[in-house]
This record gives sequence, structure tokens and C-alpha cells, in this order.
Amino acid sequence: MKQIKRDKTFEKHFKLRISPNEKMTKQFEQRLEQFIKGELGFPLYDHALTGKLIGKRAFSVAGDIRVIYVELEDFIVFLDVGSHSQVYR
Repeated sequence: MKQIKRDKTFEKHFKLRISPNEKMTKQFEQRLEQFIKGELGFPLYDHALTGKLIGKRAFSVAGDIRVIYVELEDFIVFLDVGSHSQVYR
């Protein structure tokens, strides 16, 4: 698995949207572990994005919460995290 880096926007939104909720933080950690293992099907539903986010991908953390990321040659960058309406703007 490629190294995962976190964009400053991801870090800021993670702190605001995910960290205050202990259950959501645990859910994120579980989904991150699955992502690292390459288990991209259920429940991650990893998929390519279209439109103005073309070239990026997303996976589900829980319910309406998504992680937007881009896979580069040497590493993966987590770009944003939040609800569907927060990250797909």
C-alpha cells in the first residue's frame, strides 16, 4: 500500500467534523484500516468521481460521510472529509 498523506484541508475538516464524535472517529479508523488493506468494496464503496472532481476518488466512512482522495504515483493524499453536501461542492 502506498503511503497516505493528509492535506491541510482534510486535517482541518477532520478536526471539525469527525474528531468531536468518538463513534465517528472509531468508524473512520476502521474504514481506514480496510482502505489500507485494499478492501475497497462494501462498506467503503470506493469509487471514481466525475465532473469537477474528475481524477479523484471517494470512499464511505459511515452513512453520508465521505473521504475524498487522489492517488498519485508515490502516495495517496486525503483531500477532504465530511458529509456528501460538504465534500461534493
